[in-house]
Amino acid sequence: MGEENNEETHLLLPNSTKLPSSSISSLHPERTGNIWTAVAHIITGVIGSGVLSLAWSMAQLGWIAGPLFMLSFALMSLVSVFLLCECYRSPDPDFGPSRNGTYVDAVKAILGNWSFRLCDVLYRLNLFKTAVVYIITSGISMRAIQQSNCYHKEGHEASCQYKDTSYMLLFGIVQIFVSQIPDFSNTKWLSVVAAIMSFTYSGIGSALGLAKVLGDGQIKGSIRGVPAATTAQKVWSSCQAIGDMAFGFSYSLILLNIQDTLRSPPQEKVTVKKASVISTSITTFFYLCCGCFGYAALGDSTPGNILTGFGFYEPYWLIDFANACIVLHLVGGYQVFCQPQFTLAERPLAEKFPDSVFVCKNFPVKLPWLPSFSLNLLRLCFRTAYVALTITIGMIFPYFNQVIAVAGALTYWPLVIHFPLEMYLVQKNIRPYTGKWIALRVYSTIALIVAMFALVGSVEGLISAKFGSG
Repeated sequence: MGEENNEETHLLLPNSTKLPSSSISSLHPERTGNIWTAVAHIITGVIGSGVLSLAWSMAQLGWIAGPLFMLSFALMSLVSVFLLCECYRSPDPDFGPSRNGTYVDAVKAILGNWSFRLCDVLYRLNLFKTAVVYIITSGISMRAIQQSNCYHKEGHEASCQYKDTSYMLLFGIVQIFVSQIPDFSNTKWLSVVAAIMSFTYSGIGSALGLAKVLGDGQIKGSIRGVPAATTAQKVWSSCQAIGDMAFGFSYSLILLNIQDTLRSPPQEKVTVKKASVISTSITTFFYLCCGCFGYAALGDSTPGNILTGFGFYEPYWLIDFANACIVLHLVGGYQVFCQPQFTLAERPLAEKFPDSVFVCKNFPVKLPWLPSFSLNLLRLCFRTAYVALTITIGMIFPYFNQVIAVAGALTYWPLVIHFPLEMYLVQKNIRPYTGKWIALRVYSTIALIVAMFALVGSVEGLISAKFGSG
C-alpha cells in the first residue's frame, strides 16, 4: 500500500510500507491509554445489562450455588484474560514485532487460518448478539421509567403495560450518530461516562435491596433457591441462571482492543493485567452486592430484571434515575462492543481500496452548536445498516433474561476459554502432558461442561418465552 497523500484520510497508516496481511492492528492511531482508561473500558464492557439479572440468577441457584458460580466465573474470566494478554505480541509475548490489535488478529497470527476462520465467525456473532442484548435492555429500561411513573400515580396494582419498540428505535437513532466515532481509541471519554453510570445504577440496585432487608428485618431466599413444579423446570431455570452469569463476565473479546490503546513502557500486558485485576475485583463486588441484596430482599419473587421487573417501586424518582443511568451506560457499552466489529469490516477495505473516496476520505462537517467532526461515507453507510440490523433482531426477540442467557452460553467456552488457552500454549511452547498443560486442559474441560449445561437450558428458556411452550 502506498503512502497516505491526503491528511484527512485517517483510516490509512501514514508513512507506512506494505502491511503484513496477518495484522490489521498496524492501522491504529497513537496509543495514549493507561491503566485507568483500561479500567474504564473493561468496566464499561463488563458491568452492563447482565448485572440486572443477577438477583434472579441467584434466586434460581440459591444461597450456596449462586455466589459460588459467580465467583467461579469471575476467576475463570481472569485466568482467560491473563492467558490472552500474552498473545498481544507475537511470536514473542514480550518483544514480538507484530502487535495483534484484535482478538481475531491474534488467533490468525498464532493458530493459523483454520482456527481464524472458525474464530472469526464466532467472534463477530458474539459482538453482534451483545449489541442486540443492549438494544433490548435499552428499550426495557426506558419503558421502565414510564412504568415507574404510572405505578406511582395509579398504584402498584395498575396494569401500566407499555411497548418498548419505540424506545428501541430511539436508542438506535442515537447509536447511528454515536457510531460515527472513528475508532476504539476515541471512545475513552464515552467509557468513562459509561463506567460511572455502571457504578451508579448497580449501587442503587444494591442499596434498594439492602434497605428493604433492613426494613423487613429478614433475609429471604433459601439454600436451594426458587422451588419449581418439576425437576426439569428447576434444571432449565438453573441452566439459564448460569448462562446469565457467564454473560456477566465475558470481556475477553475486547481485551486486545483495549490493550492496543495502551502506551508503553511499561509493557502493555503488565498494564492490562493490573487493570483486569482491579476491574474484575470491583465488578465482582458489585455483582455480589446487587445479586445477593436483591435476592435477600425479594426472595422467590425476585424478577428477571431487578430495576424493571418491578422488584422495587419506591422511591419512584430513584428508580427513574437508575434506569436513566442504565440507558446512558448502554450508549457507551454498545460502542465498546461494536467498534471492534466496525474495525474488522472497514480496515481491510481501507487496505484494499486506498484511493477510494467512499472508503477512505473524511469530509469535515460543522453543525450549529456542535463541535466540528469528520464524516466518512463508508462509516455512515455500514454502521447505520449495522445498527438497524441489531434493532430489528432486538424487536424480534425482546426477551431479556432468555437472550442474556443464550448470549452468555453460546460462545462462552470457545471464545473466553478455548482460543485464549490454545494461543497461550503455542506462545509459551508448553509441551503436552506437562503439569501446566494438564492443569489448563482440566480447566478447559470443566468450563466446557458448564457452558454446555448452560446453553441447553438457555435455549429451552428462549423457545418457551417465544412460543409459550412449557
